[in-house]
Amino acid sequence: QVQLVESGGGLVQPGGSLRLSCAASGSIFSAYNMAWYRQAPGKQRELVATIPSGGKTNYADSVKGRFTISRDNAKNMAYLQMNSLKPEDTAVYYCNARHVAYARYDYWGQGTQVTVSS
Repeated sequence: QVQLVESGGGLVQPGGSLRLSCAASGSIFSAYNMAWYRQAPGKQRELVATIPSGGKTNYADSVKGRFTISRDNAKNMAYLQMNSLKPEDTAVYYCNARHVAYARYDYWGQGTQVTVSS
């Protein structure tokens, strides 16, 4: 069992930055691939970025060059640095952990709201 708690969301003006954090507990963090998803009102949840336990990061085309995903296995933390934010980035952002070998071990945080508006 993995518990995930996101933080760092808020209201920011277009062009601004936010850093989301995801604190994990309850299991061996390095055994999980981590990801950030988002869901805007009236839309389906979409993948934003992934960072495997060991390997290459991956990003949605809409955030490439603006967002950076990272993790600190020693601290059981994952992060999403978001720069040059746009109004269309407004959504609830969710942290996800999926076991590297057993996909059924798939966990979600409660989400954190990001609102980009002037």
